[in-house]
Amino acid sequence: MFTPYFPTRRLILIFGEFVTIAVSFSIALVICSGEASRTLLTNQQVSLKILLVATLAFFGAHFFELHNQRRLANQYSKIVILVGILSFALAAIGYVFPGFKVEPYVFLTGLFILGGAWSLWLWTYARVLSIPVLRERVYLLGNGERASRIREAIETRLELGMDLVGFSGSCDHGGSTNEALAKLLRDLENHRTVDRVIVALSDRRSIMPVNELLHMRLQGVQVDDGTSLIEKVTGKIEVDELHPSWMIFGDGFRLTRRHWISRRILSTLLALTLSLLTLPLIPFIALIIRCTSAGPLLYRQKRVGLRDRVFECLKFRTMRADAEADSGATWASDDDPRITRAGRVLRRLRLDEIPQLWNVLRGDMAFVGPRPERPEFVMNLNEQIPYYNIRHVVRPGITGWAQINYGYGSSVEEAKEKLRFDLYYVRNVSVMLDILIVFYTIRTVLKGRGAR
Repeated sequence: MFTPYFPTRRLILIFGEFVTIAVSFSIALVICSGEASRTLLTNQQVSLKILLVATLAFFGAHFFELHNQRRLANQYSKIVILVGILSFALAAIGYVFPGFKVEPYVFLTGLFILGGAWSLWLWTYARVLSIPVLRERVYLLGNGERASRIREAIETRLELGMDLVGFSGSCDHGGSTNEALAKLLRDLENHRTVDRVIVALSDRRSIMPVNELLHMRLQGVQVDDGTSLIEKVTGKIEVDELHPSWMIFGDGFRLTRRHWISRRILSTLLALTLSLLTLPLIPFIALIIRCTSAGPLLYRQKRVGLRDRVFECLKFRTMRADAEADSGATWASDDDPRITRAGRVLRRLRLDEIPQLWNVLRGDMAFVGPRPERPEFVMNLNEQIPYYNIRHVVRPGITGWAQINYGYGSSVEEAKEKLRFDLYYVRNVSVMLDILIVFYTIRTVLKGRGAR
């Protein structure tokens, strides 16, 4: 159930935020209540109120992407905005639920303290990440596209906690011989200059120094496969240099009956809940579509689902009724002239996908999974992209890992990039990952990202 990879540093960042929020309001309670604060701090109701504030702040931080470790230096203005929003939210909650109030000015004082404490925590966290003794010294053994991506990730992402001390030749030229690599690894081990070796060789069979790598592993040096590492740090799997043996013998791809049942239950519950929440919107959506363009209310389209089975996907119509009369099956593009004015708004708010909840309840789709493609596109993509058909071993979804990380794809190259995320999802499929995707989807929809 808990297969997704969560970096320890991110968990520390989130835990530190919770502590910072709780401490800020505890200090405010002491300042505003004086000696009575001792009794209040041990009061269960007061603790629950502080926990509620911390939860609201966490969701606000998630929406403003304060947990993005690559942007820690540019988050202070967002903290000010978030604290301001929290002040209005807490005032509204206190007005609607008078029992929520603790003492006059406690929340106001706590928010003032929180603004400075939160900024201080992010600054401290960023400084600690850069301390050399807390970072791993990494050597990259490889060449080619995969090694180049790993090198770029290590050099540009401070939050990984890795410093690249060297790599085996240029990533743009040929690799080294087996003897040269073996000597290089022995020198690294003798001088104890690395904590981790990443193997990203494009031709393992002929040049990989197996004995030296095994000896380093036994001496306490971490040895990682490049494909597995890039999966962890980027949330996607490279397909160009992917070895079938990695998929056959590696972890993941746990498509057991237990996973099918648990994910089916989750999908059904989510679909039913969202159906009830969006039911009042359907008459207004239908009226807008009818008044702005001629044609049917619903759009039915063939899509490829589980095990290549073709099903009829339902959506509210957002294009002209004759959108593909002349061109045939084509991807939508930015500012596509076929999209109606009402359709553009529906697509941006994802309201056009409400009918797909019926596909979920019928079992054609899951709530979370790779987005289903049209048979015409699948036939072409299967020929041009290796392992493309693997995405069909799970039910397609309304939302998915590729949707929250990449968005819409309207070309072969973009479909290939989305496949990298889809393979990550199929490999790590679990209820926990589905819940995480739903959590991130809310932010994606509210910000209107990836719509086309």
